[in-house]
Amino acid sequence: MRSCLAPAIRLMHAVSRDSWYRGFIMFLTFLFYTSYHLSRKPISVVKSQLHRNCSEIPNPPANISENDTTWCSWAPFDQSNYKELLGSLDTSFLVAYAIGMFLSGIFGERLPLRYYLSGGMITCGVFTAFLGLGYYWNIHALWYYILFQILNGLAQTTGWPSVVACMGNWFGKGKRGFIMGIWNSHTAVGNILGSLIAGAFVTSAWGLSFIVPGVIIASCGIICFFFLIEYPEDVGCTSPDQIEEKGELADVQIINSSTENIFKSQPTTDLDEPIGPQEPAEHPQAISFCGALMIPGVVEFSLCLLFAKLVSYTFLYWLPLYIANVAHFDPKQAGDMSTLFDAGGIVGGILAGLISDFIGGRAITCCVMLILTAPMVTLCTFSVTFWAFLSAAMLIVCGLLVNGPYSLITTAVSADLGTHESLRGNSKALSTVTAIIDGCGSIGAALGPTLASVLSSKGWNYVFYMLIVSDLLACLFLARLVYKEIKELCHCFKRARG
Repeated sequence: MRSCLAPAIRLMHAVSRDSWYRGFIMFLTFLFYTSYHLSRKPISVVKSQLHRNCSEIPNPPANISENDTTWCSWAPFDQSNYKELLGSLDTSFLVAYAIGMFLSGIFGERLPLRYYLSGGMITCGVFTAFLGLGYYWNIHALWYYILFQILNGLAQTTGWPSVVACMGNWFGKGKRGFIMGIWNSHTAVGNILGSLIAGAFVTSAWGLSFIVPGVIIASCGIICFFFLIEYPEDVGCTSPDQIEEKGELADVQIINSSTENIFKSQPTTDLDEPIGPQEPAEHPQAISFCGALMIPGVVEFSLCLLFAKLVSYTFLYWLPLYIANVAHFDPKQAGDMSTLFDAGGIVGGILAGLISDFIGGRAITCCVMLILTAPMVTLCTFSVTFWAFLSAAMLIVCGLLVNGPYSLITTAVSADLGTHESLRGNSKALSTVTAIIDGCGSIGAALGPTLASVLSSKGWNYVFYMLIVSDLLACLFLARLVYKEIKELCHCFKRARG
């Protein structure tokens, strides 16, 4: 008697070849951008170690005076203006990232993504490791750290346009918000892993807080070179447009069969016919920068993301230091607690994608979450000083609301606009549109930590006032699109009732 197939093998056979490849590409791009954020996070954890209150450390060296409270800090960050100096590290990285992002999308459309992405990750790994080597080489020159922050910021721009373009090539518009909401959790996962890895070494040898993430992202670059597939057609898979066209054709045939008895006379469509390997297809020409700006919605969502990302990156770079200063946690505890904000961001990205798919309104979803963010940021400022449980809950909810719109705009919205109907099927706008939207967001990401470094010296409350105003401005830029989507929803509701 022949034994039946094992359950796992039956499951493998039930999943189509196209689905296996799509799942593989989704996993790879998730891994790659996780490594980008993993290598970007350590600086926020190491900040609290570069400048410390040394009066709390027992048994100081004999040659240290009692009034010297910065002897254990790392020069040049042992000075009284250390917040401005630490802010200059953030600013140098983020300004370089913002400038490089606009150029990166143009290069990403015109170079093979596999080479561009793998080279970018290896370069990021080298520059991140050099920041950590400053600890072992005993370098105390500010220009050294600013230089490699600038170089790392430029190298980091290779990541986002490339992975979004690759995902847009493999996945169609159906349930894109939900799929990319889950996929975009790589940002929060990378931040969490980066905080945990950096926190593991920060008190003993903070150089490893940079070197270990640098090795990880460089290793991912090698994996990218050997395994990434840019287009479904390159391995004989069906493109997303063909899948959606076949799905629509199948729906039409089913409707016709229920109204007229002509189903049998219709020619069958080879929906399940496997497509064999073929030569890589000729791909369309890349869109121009000005042409991408003319796509409806690109400007509005770009300006909205500028302020939404300002809020998100201010939390990213200053939350561990704020927790350490206000709640009096040590650097490792502050870094670990800040991961709760990123954990909330995972839920926020998935929830925003799911809701926007359900109601068909990306702008409405973003606007509602941004409006709710303003009071939640206010509550978050007070909760950190209270019970640990309340602080954890508020950080999770705040992360959900702050990162939800940011995640939706940088993934599903960018992919929607990069494959807009006005482009007539030209997918070569994906990387450029993504770079424009994220480039504007990166300007906000540079402004937020810079302003926070200045305002925090006057009091942390001023930082949170800035975040609330930024949230309201982000909503304002979406007003026209929200009005348009509400009119469309009302029209659809009236048709459904009719």
